[in-house]
Order: sequence, then C-alpha cells, then structure tokens
Amino acid sequence: MPSFIQRIKRCTAAQILDSRGMPTIEVELVCDNGLGEETSVKAAVPSGKSTGSGEALAIRDSDGGVLQAIENVEKKIAPAIIDGEVSSEEIDHIMLSLDTTRDKHYLGANAMLGVSQAAMRLEAKTKNMPLWKFVSKRSGFPVGKPKLYVNTLNGGVHADFSLPFQEYIIVIGSATFAEGNAKAKDIFEKVRKHLDEKKIDYYMGDEGGFAPRLSDIDEPFQILTDCVGNDPDIFLAIDAAASEFYKKEKGKYEMFGKEISPGELLVKYKELVEKFNLRSIEDPFYEKDHKGFGEIVTWIGESTLIVGDDLTVTNPVLIKDYGERLLATGVIIKPNQIGTMSETFDAIREAREFGWKVIVSHRSGETMDTFIADLAVGVGAYGIKAGAHAQPERAAKYDRLVEIEKEMEADTLEIQRIKEERDAENRKRPYY
Repeated sequence: MPSFIQRIKRCTAAQILDSRGMPTIEVELVCDNGLGEETSVKAAVPSGKSTGSGEALAIRDSDGGVLQAIENVEKKIAPAIIDGEVSSEEIDHIMLSLDTTRDKHYLGANAMLGVSQAAMRLEAKTKNMPLWKFVSKRSGFPVGKPKLYVNTLNGGVHADFSLPFQEYIIVIGSATFAEGNAKAKDIFEKVRKHLDEKKIDYYMGDEGGFAPRLSDIDEPFQILTDCVGNDPDIFLAIDAAASEFYKKEKGKYEMFGKEISPGELLVKYKELVEKFNLRSIEDPFYEKDHKGFGEIVTWIGESTLIVGDDLTVTNPVLIKDYGERLLATGVIIKPNQIGTMSETFDAIREAREFGWKVIVSHRSGETMDTFIADLAVGVGAYGIKAGAHAQPERAAKYDRLVEIEKEMEADTLEIQRIKEERDAENRKRPYY
C-alpha cells in the first residue's frame, strides 16, 4: 500500500481556565493523511505562581488573559507550520528559529509549549504509539516508573505562608502506580482525620494539599511521619521554595516571623534530615544563593537529594553551569519554564551528565492535560510531582499513570507474543 505524508492542516488556540481559575492557553493541531482523513489533538499549558527569575516568559494580556498568546499561535506560528509534515522535532525547530530571544518574549513560552506538546501528541497518534513510548523514542531515554511525589501539606506562597515551606511531600516508590495511588489516598485521609481530631484549622492550598496554621517547624513533619508509619516504600520531601521567604535587603530568611541566617537555615535542614525521613529538599536556598546550595550539597548531599527548581528553571545552560559547580544533585523539570520539548529533553540530558535525579513536575495552576505523566514515564524520571489527589487536575495525572502502566503491560505481552510466534515459526523450518 502507498504511504501518505501526514501534514498539518490547522493550528488554533483557545483560552481556558486553570485550577486556580486563571486564564491559560489550549492549542489544537489537526493533520490530514492525504486521503481526506483528519486527526486532531489538543494540549493545555499550566502556569506557575512561585516562579524562578530565569523562567521563559509566559505572555499575558494586561488583564491576565492570554489573547496575545493565542494570536501568536494563530498568526505567527501557524503560518510557518501549516502544510508541513507532522514532525514534532521540526516544529520545535521552526518555533525556535522564529523566536531567538533568551526568554521567549517574542512568541511566549506558553504559546510555544502548547504547540510543542500538541505536536508530540499528534505525531505519536499518527504513528499509532502511546505518548510515553513516543517520548522515549524521540528523546532517546529508556522508559521507567517514577516515584510519586505527592504534595500533602501546603505552605509558602501557595497557602499564604501558613507554613514556611511551600510543599510537604510524601514520596511513594511502590511496585506499581496503582499501589502507590492507593497508599497516597489512604495517607491523605489519615492526615485529614489527624487535623480534624486535633481540631487544627486548615483550608486547601493551591495544589490541593491541606494548609494548616501551625507554629512549630517540626509539627508538619511529625504529622506526616505519624500518618505514614513504618512503610519502607515511603520517605518525606519538601519544596522549601526558599526564594519566597528570603529577604534580599537583609540577606536573611524569615520563618514564623523570625529572621534566620543562611547558616542557621542550613543547620535546621540538617536537623530535619536527621530527625525525620527527609530525603529530598527542593530549592533550600534563595535561587542566587549559590554558596548555600554548594554548602548543603557538601553537608547532606550524600543522604538527601538537593533539588534545583527556581535555581535551574529547566534551562540546559544553567543546569550545565550548576552541575559543574556541584550546586545540586537533582532537578525539577517543568516544560513551561523553557518553552519547547526539544529544550526540555536537552535539560534532562544535561542533568543526567552529572548523575542528577530528574523529577518531572506540574505547576500550581494546572489543567486536565496529562502530558507530564507520559513525559515522566517516557524519560524514565526518578519522580513525578503532580500535587494532591483532592483536585481533579492533579488526580488526572495519577490516573494517567495507572493507564500507562496497563499500556506498558500490554506492550510487554504483545512483544512476548510476537517473539513466541517467531520462535514457533523458526522451529518449523528445516535445517540445512
């Protein structure tokens, strides 16, 4: 049968609302197989509230909308890719040639990422491949099953600083995603019950976790430790997001209304690591406090992951620089920090050059798009941060992981079936 080249026929965008009720962009790509049969996909872009200063620019209107970003998709990107082949790598290349600015301020990282992820989803669909498998094929990374970084208690800017650190996380490394999901939901309900029984006031933070008002730095860790119990598959993590409680004018950090020096904060982290099963700390210091990052890697980097986010902003150039300077041992990967999937893969590649653990992450303003679940599996990430199951935009990512697990099992069975058929056929052939 003759093969037909799949070509892009339409590229449009629309404004939707994220989990915080803020406008964001959704891109639709449509291709034609040459026989009049169309294939359509969509990709929605999240947005962050706590952001690193080096992140690529998400273009917004003066009222917070994304109409300019939509226009950039339809008036600047679309004309350059329509009638071109369905090649996600080539589409990224075209966009990067259109916007050569360091911070993506010409097209906007939100406009670019919507098109970039839609292109990957479309190419996977036209190749009849699950997205996670296509991610692996295009990136060159082996697939894997990441640990679940489940945000359970919220603080920092995501919860009006009811707690000093932004996220208090349980990390689950169960044998299957289904088991991990079940454990996460069970612990979440235990935390709810604990807060209710202790009559601790709380509300729900931006990422679906509980936001209680506590006055002791150890108490959130003790609550999680009590609710986790002795499960060997679980440890604790935090996203300190220290840039949010750093006071530049004084060169100090503020916690519970008290100022502490970088050295005192380092000591406190060491105490928390020793007292609780804290094995992963994200952004422990202000993003430009490179001395602090270097010292904490030296102090506790052997036992605890020191993870860059505001520090590294999914930027391969920064990751290379900080990797050479030993400022971290892990990295958060958020595609909307950089703008295209090609650059995202470059960032992961650089991180792995230094042996860093890769953690694919959501944003505080999320959508129902589950792309990061396929991304985390497809690049064999160490972990995936997707928030708490209490919000549908977060639960969708965990549900997708369970679906992926079933697809992986079916894929393995199909490969085994084909192998057995070939072996049986070979046994029938005469030997000469």
